[in-house]
Amino acid sequence: MPELKLILPELSLLALLCCVLLIDVFKRGRSNDWTSTFGLSVASLLIVLVITATGWQAERIAVFGGMYIADPLATSLKVFILSAGVFALFYSRDYLARRGIVVGEYYVLALSSVLGMMILVSAGNLLTVYLGLELMSLSLYAMVAMQRDASQASEAAMKYFVLGALASGMLLYGISLMYGVSGTLDIATLAHNIGGVRDGTLVVFAMVFVLCGVAFKLGVVPFHMWVPDVYQGAAAPVALFISTAPKIAAFGMVMRILVEGLSPMRPEWSAMLAILAVLSMAIGNVTALAQTNFKRLLAYSTISHMGFLLLGVIAGTNDGYAASMFYAVVYALMSLAAFGALILICQADAERDETADFAGFAKTSPGFALLVMMVMFSLAGVPPFAGFWAKWFVIKEVLAAGYLWLAIVSVLFSVIGAFYYLRIVKLMYFDNPDGSVVVGAGSDMRAALSFNGLVILALGLLPTWLMTICLVATRTF
Repeated sequence: MPELKLILPELSLLALLCCVLLIDVFKRGRSNDWTSTFGLSVASLLIVLVITATGWQAERIAVFGGMYIADPLATSLKVFILSAGVFALFYSRDYLARRGIVVGEYYVLALSSVLGMMILVSAGNLLTVYLGLELMSLSLYAMVAMQRDASQASEAAMKYFVLGALASGMLLYGISLMYGVSGTLDIATLAHNIGGVRDGTLVVFAMVFVLCGVAFKLGVVPFHMWVPDVYQGAAAPVALFISTAPKIAAFGMVMRILVEGLSPMRPEWSAMLAILAVLSMAIGNVTALAQTNFKRLLAYSTISHMGFLLLGVIAGTNDGYAASMFYAVVYALMSLAAFGALILICQADAERDETADFAGFAKTSPGFALLVMMVMFSLAGVPPFAGFWAKWFVIKEVLAAGYLWLAIVSVLFSVIGAFYYLRIVKLMYFDNPDGSVVVGAGSDMRAALSFNGLVILALGLLPTWLMTICLVATRTF
């Protein structure tokens, strides 16, 4: 019973997911009340969020033979993942309703993906890591392919699935090599056994394959090829979902596998991550300058931001890990708001996902234009918004760790990246309006987007409370 109590959030979400799936069969088409699939899905996430938050574990506890870990990191990441999931569902409802695509499968798949993320961040064994990763990924593949009448969606889903299967295969191969070298799949024992391995070459070889799987889920260069195509081809709510909560889960995966399981190999994987980070910041920011499609712009923005996120991990200190966790959470908030702005201007008969579609937005909707400007400034790292502190913390930690060149490179590419964010602001405030952009979002969507923007501003003004949570969550690493 004590062990079952620790996995109560996952058990609750699984049970509620099954209930939502069954109820959707009998209530299909009825979406105007809180007994709809949307309402039940949001309620399910909120219930699990309360269960998770009230079950806070101050110390690390391993149960089920070390397969599952309950600690401050897992609890914190689950709270952030569930919160991002609630926001994502609020943003999705309006988009789906305007297109008459109110399908229960979307919400069920979203819940399934969140369940996989929760398992992933609590994994104490490499097999549990793989189980959570595949449950999350398979649900995302299906979500991308849901718009069967859109050729772009089918193409994006196929690319995502094929490349994802390749990355999963590489990860699984790396895990099998790790088992052969260390004789264990337990992450804590893995760190101990690897330290005594004489043949370091084989360990590095295995680590490279594991790192490939991790890098794919983060979307960093050179495993970034799927990101622009999937973001552009998928429906806006699906792209929003992929760019938010899974990134927080991917950070948890990095902490479990690299920081905890492969801690004796820190010099080797830090050097590899430094290369990935620089390439991601360079290719992500430079390529984004030429994008006219807003989804692709955000895709390359994601690639660059994941490069910044890795800086704190490269630093190799508790403060550095906390800075990366802070970055992951803040990026999820900013990405939610950025895609929320895109959904806001989408029409029932047109996607309106070009950057030019924001032209004159300040004249037709000044309030929401101000909010979008805040989000763009935050993504660019302009104070006093949360994005500034996210970049400040990781750059400060990588500088403190002695990586002066890496700090200089990150600042340089941050300045370059500010251009394409400010271009959106220029389009909204200085270009003539299209005349056909009408904000037809419902009150719940408007409220969610407004609250999202206020949280970004509040974190910029008072970043210490979130950083305190991150420091507590990573203090055992």
